[in-house]
Amino acid sequence: MSAFKAYDIRGVFDKDFTGDDVYRIGRCIPSLFGVTKVLIGRDCRLSSPEIFDRLTAGITEAGADVYNSGLCTTPFIYWATAEYDFDLSVMITASHNPSSHNGMKVSRRGALPVGFETGLNLLEQAIAKTLPDKTDRQGAIVEFDRHDAYLDFQKQFLSDLSGLKLTIDISNGMAGLYIKELLGEGPVYLNETPDGRFPAHEPNPLEPENVVELSEAVKANGSDIGVIFDGDADRVMFTDELGRFIRPDLMIGLLGHYFLEEKGLKGNVLQDIRTSKGVTEYLQKMGATVNIWRVGRAYAALKLREINGIFGGELAGHYYFRDFNFSDSALMACLIILKLVKRFKTEGMKVSDVISRIDTYSSSGEINFRIEKKQEAMNLLRDHFINQAPPVAVMDFDGYRIEFEHWWFNVRPSNTEPFLRLILEADNPEMLTEKTSEATNLLKQFS
Repeated sequence: MSAFKAYDIRGVFDKDFTGDDVYRIGRCIPSLFGVTKVLIGRDCRLSSPEIFDRLTAGITEAGADVYNSGLCTTPFIYWATAEYDFDLSVMITASHNPSSHNGMKVSRRGALPVGFETGLNLLEQAIAKTLPDKTDRQGAIVEFDRHDAYLDFQKQFLSDLSGLKLTIDISNGMAGLYIKELLGEGPVYLNETPDGRFPAHEPNPLEPENVVELSEAVKANGSDIGVIFDGDADRVMFTDELGRFIRPDLMIGLLGHYFLEEKGLKGNVLQDIRTSKGVTEYLQKMGATVNIWRVGRAYAALKLREINGIFGGELAGHYYFRDFNFSDSALMACLIILKLVKRFKTEGMKVSDVISRIDTYSSSGEINFRIEKKQEAMNLLRDHFINQAPPVAVMDFDGYRIEFEHWWFNVRPSNTEPFLRLILEADNPEMLTEKTSEATNLLKQFS
């Protein structure tokens, strides 16, 4: 089924997967994962209630109980899975995808992600076979509201933000359930009501057109920083005081001020294979041991746990924390970053001043190519540049990241979309322009 992806189950509902597929998933989950109760939450998409009904019908007919958290954020489900010792949880969401999409994110005990390589492949195989027999016991649906407990957990990262001017775009997503209770009436809120149609803009802050409203409001309001959440609030991104979008990997460096400087922690920090060398060098100056790994929660959360990392982040705006069961939380990241912004402001620095200290390289940003022969294209790029000059580092665990003395590139196939993604970075703009043009011309042969 085309909806089974590397990180989760996701696609256009009633096209890439159907209600019957969801029911079959529910019927297979208890026996396949050996569980008797499953925690389930959902976002506000219009198809989420139907998916919930079909999923719970399958699970309860298989004899397991469903603990229903209703409308919530994806990170709430991660937190509750670990906090209340659930063996399995499912979050019904398509995260930042358009409103016609939906899906399911599956986690095991301790909020361990279930990706395609760690269980979704077996689930895909199971639903294609004869379903397990119905059990004599009909499972129950138990209401499971822990809204206040989750707010209490997040409040430990809340600080005095008086004097900060904030503009926050909730993108009509699930952060709207919590953010005003945390930050009160002080900020200017945009698109604050959860609405699965996403009437203002799609809930993907990585697309420039979706940040225009926030950017204009930040300038109009004279805000110190702009904040924008995605649909299920597992990602958060920011603009500076001038309304300029801040590339999310740079905020990994900013978070070092809290964990490494203020809290005085020492140890491993995780960044994905696309992250700027400026971030690496910034964190190393604070004493961090920086680890580079694959893109996506299915890999990042497991790696952070493996290295007992303090925190980590991705270019896509996910930020992972040891204090959050090695999972990603947009709310937690937001509260910590706002605390730092307040500190910098009292020290006479604007957000743009701090970011300029981290953003010390010229970057192409992520460039997408629709290419069928992805591996062949990646190999051509690798061989072409290695034949020009010896690299100083080669990483091949998520496409290729190949570093040279004055520049580097990463080329990798998307795990969620039909693209080959390219990003380049150099220590001067002229070299970036030259190498970007060279790489683009090579890849255009395959487009």
